[in-house]
Amino acid sequence: MKMVIAIIKPFKLDDVREALSEIGVQGITVCEVKGFGRQKGHTELYRGAEYVVDFLPKVKLEIAIDDALLDQVIEVISLSASTGKIGDGKIFVTSIEQAVRIRTGESGSDAL
Repeated sequence: MKMVIAIIKPFKLDDVREALSEIGVQGITVCEVKGFGRQKGHTELYRGAEYVVDFLPKVKLEIAIDDALLDQVIEVISLSASTGKIGDGKIFVTSIEQAVRIRTGESGSDAL
């Protein structure tokens, strides 16, 4: 089992969710987060005053999947979240040692 963590632009969330549903991903955890990478923020004007926005709004997706879906999930997220511009995001993959469905007590891949 793998945990795929993707940081994407907020307006791409619906596209990514729909694309993941089409390939059979059943559950996603979504968090609104702030951060920066190479973008390093930007400056904005508000009522004539210029200020620096250090942290940009992003969306963090956490998706627990079976190993067989890994390459497909990465490809789908990459394609559906891409704008071709800086700040599109990142995908991280980690291993899951164990998963347990609380309601039924199922464990391993059955819990996903």
